[in-house]
Amino acid sequence: MTFPLLPAYASVAEFDNSLSLVGKAVFPYAADQLHNLIKFTQSTELQVNVQVESSVPEEQFEELIDNLLKLYNNGINEVILDLNLAKKVLQRIPGARVIYRTLVDEVASLPANASIAVPFSSPLGDLKSFTNGGIRTVYTFSESTKLVDVTSTVASGIIPIIDAKQLTTEYELSEDFNKFPVSEILLASLNTDRPDGLFTTLVADSSNYSLGLVYSSRKSIAEAIRTQTGVYQSRRHGLWYKGATSGATQKLLGIELDCDGDCLKFVVEQTGVGFCHLEQTSCFGQSKGLRAMEATLWDRKSNAPEGSYTKRLFDDEVLLNAKIREEADELADAKSKEDIAWECADLFYFALARCAKYGVTLDEVERNLDMKSLKVTRRKGDAKPGYTKEQPKEESKPKESSSEGRIELCKIDVSKATPHEIEDALRRPIQKTEQIMELVKPIVDNVRQNGDKALLELTAKFDGVTLKTPVLEAPFPEELMQLPDNVKRAIDLSIDNVKKFHEAQLTETLHVETCPGVVCSRFARPIEKVGLYIPGGTAILPSTSLMLGVPANVAGCKEIVFASPPKKDGTLTPEVIYVAHKVGAKCIVLAGGAQAVAAMAYGTETVPKCDKIFGPGNQFVTAAKMMVQNDTSALCSIDMPAGPSEVLVIADKYADPDFVASDLLSQAEHGIDSQVILLAVDMTDKELARIEDAVHNQAVQLPRVEIVRKCIAHSTTLSVATYEQALEMSNQYAPEHLILQIENASSYVDQVQHAGSVFVGAYSPESCGDYSSGTNHTLPTYGYARQYSGVNTATFQKFITSQDVTPEGLKHIGQAVMDLAAVEGLDAHRNAVKVRMEKLGLI
Repeated sequence: MTFPLLPAYASVAEFDNSLSLVGKAVFPYAADQLHNLIKFTQSTELQVNVQVESSVPEEQFEELIDNLLKLYNNGINEVILDLNLAKKVLQRIPGARVIYRTLVDEVASLPANASIAVPFSSPLGDLKSFTNGGIRTVYTFSESTKLVDVTSTVASGIIPIIDAKQLTTEYELSEDFNKFPVSEILLASLNTDRPDGLFTTLVADSSNYSLGLVYSSRKSIAEAIRTQTGVYQSRRHGLWYKGATSGATQKLLGIELDCDGDCLKFVVEQTGVGFCHLEQTSCFGQSKGLRAMEATLWDRKSNAPEGSYTKRLFDDEVLLNAKIREEADELADAKSKEDIAWECADLFYFALARCAKYGVTLDEVERNLDMKSLKVTRRKGDAKPGYTKEQPKEESKPKESSSEGRIELCKIDVSKATPHEIEDALRRPIQKTEQIMELVKPIVDNVRQNGDKALLELTAKFDGVTLKTPVLEAPFPEELMQLPDNVKRAIDLSIDNVKKFHEAQLTETLHVETCPGVVCSRFARPIEKVGLYIPGGTAILPSTSLMLGVPANVAGCKEIVFASPPKKDGTLTPEVIYVAHKVGAKCIVLAGGAQAVAAMAYGTETVPKCDKIFGPGNQFVTAAKMMVQNDTSALCSIDMPAGPSEVLVIADKYADPDFVASDLLSQAEHGIDSQVILLAVDMTDKELARIEDAVHNQAVQLPRVEIVRKCIAHSTTLSVATYEQALEMSNQYAPEHLILQIENASSYVDQVQHAGSVFVGAYSPESCGDYSSGTNHTLPTYGYARQYSGVNTATFQKFITSQDVTPEGLKHIGQAVMDLAAVEGLDAHRNAVKVRMEKLGLI
């Protein structure tokens, strides 16, 4: 992950070399400055971006296309274009790398992975949601004069575009100094779980070769940026200026972050004997391969003895060129793997010798390779005359791009795979809980301390909606729940079925006489006040409102509070309001995210405090639920931990491929972090291919195909030999949804040990459980089906026990109670029984 900042310059002439460690820059497009921009790009290691003004006259469009082609083909990384202009450019330059300059309302029309640049005034909540969990890069044009605005943006995973004149590598600033320290911007994107607060830091050279592992602190990072040298934090001696005593100094070329933001990479130019105290290049040993060969040749260029073969190569141009051609021919003629590897190594040797002779480094070669990869105009690719014989031409179909390629799950044959490969295939997408908790805590604290005021401010910030009140009170206005008749009938049917199933779960009071005169009872009481979170986001889920609201109503909860994020116009989806009306909800909190959870957990001036919070949500909602549950002052529990949605399908050769594909895709469309697993029982390659074809053919017809594509990319088909093996693997995975599309499916249900809900047979799609069959769709994910049940009537109840002990009962158990109390040294416990038994004449 690159430095979380994009400095903007008025021209190449104004480039500030002290900011080169950021690793990127953006310049305005100007036709008369094209030569300077290309020359700068070819001479730098920076990622160079160009911004085109939104207004380009029609008569200048052809000139713009020609100039953009020149920029792309000479190493420009990306071009920032107005949305409409970008669409026109992409029609003329396929494969152009574009950052769409757009407004918040227009983002939904763009591909899920398209980079965007939006105004800084956009709500931070919208900006964070646009990153799609890190899939999309989001830039924002920062015109703020407050450092806290910039660092808040960066902490949310968004890259600010800032005028370079507003940036400084200094960090000890006076109060009237109005520049942003680059170090503070970087630090805003970092996190660490180390008790000492240090950041693990990998040091690498410009070739990305690892030199060693060190640690950094906030102070050392700021000092490294200020001095443009390698400065680290010694765990014993404080700040460590690398090479200050040994002379093996480092020039800091750049700083990068890993994908989790908890590890740094310092890219340096090492001088002296090397990085390691053992006077070698790296703490991991000496370099190998091309790097080692380059170092040897550069050394021999200066020190090779007269008359040696290497000396002859450097001195005799004809000999060196002949060896390059000879080895190229031998490589072209080689057929076996061993011969090809051998001849390729020989060719590399002589090619590197020629590079060393003329002072060309591997870094420069790789820079040219990088530039070639950035070209958008492709040469025909024919060899020069004399290097090839006329070959018959073969017709070939154009290759699909990655965004249009075949959609298929990864495949593993369990009989041939290692245990590690199987375990890796069943591993869920990693959730960054610690980092999310850090972002959620200030939100929860704000709502807890400031109530409605905070709730309204956060809704404006994250949802872009200005409200007068955060709560919609019952009775709900009829005009807010106007629905088509078919939708209303569908909701009513679903409510009826869910109600029937959950009413059947109500239990009578349990009475057990454990011994004569001792009657123990267990009876249910509803949780008095419950908060039900109904998600918004990539998909509106009114079905969740009935899956939570109906069992709450059946259980007899006295106060039912809904919470759901409002739409851009400040209203809610009418389906949610209609369900809230049907189940007797007291009110609906017009908020989403962590702020809605906090409002229900602690209560505000208008939001009732709830005893338990239910419902799925994104990682911020989940983190907030976990946080309030662990706060004893909140006195609020939650239904279960939650993660991305998932399904595991067990299918055999008798299964309909279209049915199997549809079940996999119904979960894949939930989100890019969802996961689908197919366990194929004793299937031939041909039978499996039918399912793969069905997955692709159905997926490309779906409106949410880009989400499906990313989900399927980290999902897997595992081929197993037997049903028993499939069930064992399913129990190991503990899926949220388990679908049995196998012969005699019902006979295998007894073997299911861990699953949120089971869908038995070809005609039981998971969709039925999501809406109308009667079971609840709020289920444990992420493997929690091993410990948790899905939401049910009992989830909304607590169970109280009682005991009624008569004198006869005390006669039977009294002595045992006294003896055990004596063993534990609790004399008052013993005496409470003793005084009763004495008065009854039992002792």
